[in-house]
Amino acid sequence: MSTTTATLLKIIPCQCQLGEGVLWHDEQQAIYWLDIEACDLYRYYISSEVLEKFTLPQRMGSFAFTPVNNQIIAAFEQGFARYNFITSEIDWINQPELHIKGNRLNDGRVDKQGRFWAGSMVESTSTPKQKSALYCVDHQLNCHKKMDDLLISNSLCWNKAGDILYHADSPSHQIFQYDFCKEKAAISNKKLFATTNTSTFPDGSIVDAQDYLWNAQWGSSKVIRYNCNGEIDLSIVLPVSQPSCVTIGGENLDWLIITSAKQGLSSSALTKEPLSGNLFIYQLTGASGLVDPQCTICFNWSS
Repeated sequence: MSTTTATLLKIIPCQCQLGEGVLWHDEQQAIYWLDIEACDLYRYYISSEVLEKFTLPQRMGSFAFTPVNNQIIAAFEQGFARYNFITSEIDWINQPELHIKGNRLNDGRVDKQGRFWAGSMVESTSTPKQKSALYCVDHQLNCHKKMDDLLISNSLCWNKAGDILYHADSPSHQIFQYDFCKEKAAISNKKLFATTNTSTFPDGSIVDAQDYLWNAQWGSSKVIRYNCNGEIDLSIVLPVSQPSCVTIGGENLDWLIITSAKQGLSSSALTKEPLSGNLFIYQLTGASGLVDPQCTICFNWSS
């Protein structure tokens, strides 16, 4: 039996169409997340309880912090870019799937070496065999394709040591783990880590300080904590059916923070789950988080 518990602490009523990409900024003691479909970036300071919203130039699937204040590296729908969400200054790095109609960039994260990774997803197909991929932007701003033959790249994260990569192609209902070469950013030795049922899609994931993986499971109303062997350690049932992404933050790194979505729900479903689209914060006992590394690829903007 798990010694970890999670108790609902707070709900931030943001009512996102597609809440995603949640990150904890430890220096600012703030939570950041996206509403992909509304093209909005949110920031919530936990001490003042101030909630800010920044309008984005296009949909953003994921992002990461950098050493430069207010500057992020972003996986916009059309490609990778450096972006200042205060000045709206944008500097495109690479647009690997700009030519593929119906694809956009989706879930992403920084590895322990400061490189930024993000995968794409197929939203609509122009050809029967249309696929998406997983990419890595290295310190020289080169963009490398690391996986292909995907539909919805998701659940990207690394273990505590940074030598195991986790990833899911959501429609497969499976999370895989790979050996990860930290020096070369090479992926090998694919192994099945966990499987969900056919009505549940593995979405965003995070690894905690105990090296357990937390996964938001779209369609199931659950966030699941897995041990290192892929066995379920804890199941949290939410009052919404579409939890979408998770992180761990808070002053003591013991808050589980979860985004959710209203997208695709009928009016009757929304009546039954009116909290859909909000941000949920759970107080953890028996588990804690790690501070995400910042993206350290080549930047040329001053703060």
